[in-house]
Amino acid sequence: MKKLLAVGLLSIFLNATAQQNLVKYVKPLIGTEKMGHTYPGATVPFGAVQLSPETDTVSYALNGRYNGEVYKYCAGYKYEDKTITGFSHTHFSGTGHSDLGDFLMMPTVGKLKLNPGTANQPGSGYRSSFSHANETAEAGYYKVKLDDYNITAELTATNRVGMHQYTFPQSNQSHIVLDLTAGIYNYEGKNTWTYVRVVNDTLITGYRQTNGWARTRTVYFAMSFSKPFKSYGSKYENQNAIYRGFWRKFDQTKNFPELAARDIKMYFDFDTKANEKVKVKFALSPVSQANALENMRVEIAHWDFDAVKKQAQNDWNKELSKIVVETDQDNMVNFYTALYHSFINPTTYMDSNGEYKGLDQDVHKANGFTNYTTFSLWDTYRALHPFFNIVQPSRNNDMVKSMLAHFDQNSLKMLPIWSHYANDNWCMSGYHSVSVIADAIVKGVFNGDAEKALQACIVTSNKRNYEGIGYYIDKGYIPAERSGISVSNTLEYAYDDWAIAQLAKKLGKADIYNEYLKRSQNWRNNFDKQSGFMRPKSENGNWVAKFDPMSTHGQGFIEGNSWNYSFFVPHDPSALAEAMGGKSKFAKKLDTLFTMHLPDEFFADTEDITREGIIGGYVHGNEPAHHVPYLYNWAGQPWKTQAQVRRILSMQYKPTPDGLGGNDDCGQMSAWYMFSAMGFYPVAPGSDEYAIGSPLVNKASINLENGKTFVVEAVGQGPKNVYVKKITLNGKDLNGYSLKHSDILNGGKLVFFMSGKPNKNI
Repeated sequence: MKKLLAVGLLSIFLNATAQQNLVKYVKPLIGTEKMGHTYPGATVPFGAVQLSPETDTVSYALNGRYNGEVYKYCAGYKYEDKTITGFSHTHFSGTGHSDLGDFLMMPTVGKLKLNPGTANQPGSGYRSSFSHANETAEAGYYKVKLDDYNITAELTATNRVGMHQYTFPQSNQSHIVLDLTAGIYNYEGKNTWTYVRVVNDTLITGYRQTNGWARTRTVYFAMSFSKPFKSYGSKYENQNAIYRGFWRKFDQTKNFPELAARDIKMYFDFDTKANEKVKVKFALSPVSQANALENMRVEIAHWDFDAVKKQAQNDWNKELSKIVVETDQDNMVNFYTALYHSFINPTTYMDSNGEYKGLDQDVHKANGFTNYTTFSLWDTYRALHPFFNIVQPSRNNDMVKSMLAHFDQNSLKMLPIWSHYANDNWCMSGYHSVSVIADAIVKGVFNGDAEKALQACIVTSNKRNYEGIGYYIDKGYIPAERSGISVSNTLEYAYDDWAIAQLAKKLGKADIYNEYLKRSQNWRNNFDKQSGFMRPKSENGNWVAKFDPMSTHGQGFIEGNSWNYSFFVPHDPSALAEAMGGKSKFAKKLDTLFTMHLPDEFFADTEDITREGIIGGYVHGNEPAHHVPYLYNWAGQPWKTQAQVRRILSMQYKPTPDGLGGNDDCGQMSAWYMFSAMGFYPVAPGSDEYAIGSPLVNKASINLENGKTFVVEAVGQGPKNVYVKKITLNGKDLNGYSLKHSDILNGGKLVFFMSGKPNKNI
């Protein structure tokens, strides 16, 4: 009886733990102000739908040139704005470039307006003013009052369906506008075609084709109203098309059921009673209208908005419960918002029946895996995918399989660089899919064909006509004359080649291992021993004369300067320290990076960096130096890693709308936070080791997929106790400043004993 009672009490305790309301700590408004580029709307973990408000309609181009203002709207929403133009169904989280913003909907009352108007004259269009005092943003749920219409808008979602609930005032002039011309990073001609079919008085289907960051993107939809509309109509924006065909025999502007044009705006009219709720289900598909409708039927077969919201938040609680932390209130908010942001991308890219459109524009079926898209790999290979290998291994396994499917369908036979919606947009440098793949295989996460994966990595790394790879192979570096980002490309290729070498070693391919290990040393060809910096080299082998290690322009780097990129040898920090003159000089150079003053002129023209994202000359708001604080471990001064990590955690992450020091970049900034807050970090993905730092939390319990739990505890934790006096793993002293992946997977307990004074003896 005692045993049964104990088991029962344990079961109750475990259920109570599992049912913790961690959603309450998630604040999606964090990062929506300044440069975080996150969105506050409703989505579920890794969901295909991201239903969120837009706050302006800034065009990508102004007078035929790039409009810098558009950069502020990468996520569609800017906290500083005072109006909302509507709610669209697709968004990127935290990116530094953009696309999407599909199928914008806006409820209105009164005179019908089909243009959004302008922010300084909101009454000129369908947009409405709003107040943050009447705005709620939670994981899986968003609510706001549209002041100009006295309408309360609520949003929630499933994986492939967004659900709207609009509470109207009494009116015989209530409308819901569907604007298929709206989009993020929009410009004239971005829409290549739109189609709408009014099936009946509650159901509409259609699609939108765009040529943007993804040049061949088609998104299908099915839209269902909870009550019949009394009338509807449309407006073709491209009325001046040279050829309009004989469809012009019909009046297509009012109650006409089939519409096709480059740019279409729709409206649906209702009579509403006071406080009447009109609901809309809006399903997406990459394949067809029929699949969109099936997604709707499978995922939301009813009209219970609160039930959908509850399920969305239950889904978030389940995912957030993968790590249970104990810390102060502000850091609980920071941690669980970071965990939330890290579980938004990559996104599901297939229908409920497994079908999706591939890069070859044909329909494929994902057999035995979930197909994903939104791979911002220049950012996320560093910490996000390694984080998934601990807390989301099954999903990361499927993400690697998605990358290999991408390779198979790609006519260029390359793994993804930056992919979304059956396209590669080729943004940023390196071929970092190989890092994600190698890390997953080395850590035992990938269960597919590892030999095929290795061959895909090799083929990608030898694509001679891509971004200077041919020069890199032949000369060991990319000449400055051949690329504006010659140095950063060489450094990133060298790291990626090291990752391929680790994969080859895992598979017992000694010849491939040796070849790629040699290639991984190409960083040396851009290291100038005299200046101590990475710098561009001419085709003739000479250093480029005009060199400024502080400048981000014309120096051969992308999103960084030589001060940050000179430490980009994550795969061999010991060799880099030796090249810089030994551990002592290496540490002094790191000291200078963190204490120097970087004048405004050196980042004034860099869109995504502001003073808040910089510590000395270290730019945390951009990714290339994210591993750098941990390099003191290789300089023989680990206490400085501990101090800098805690400094960055406190300065760059705050529980406020402007709380991120730079773009969240599809979860990379957030993954850095969570790793560092727990006391360790993957300096070189592809290795099975993590560098030790200084934990911020009092305790973190990682609930692993294999059923085990790995606990991190900080004894004597405090804002001044940032130094590590001693570390034990499962009761035994941990020697050195690294932790193995197997130590985590085996479960157990890692205990940090914290102090206010640096320990220079271990």
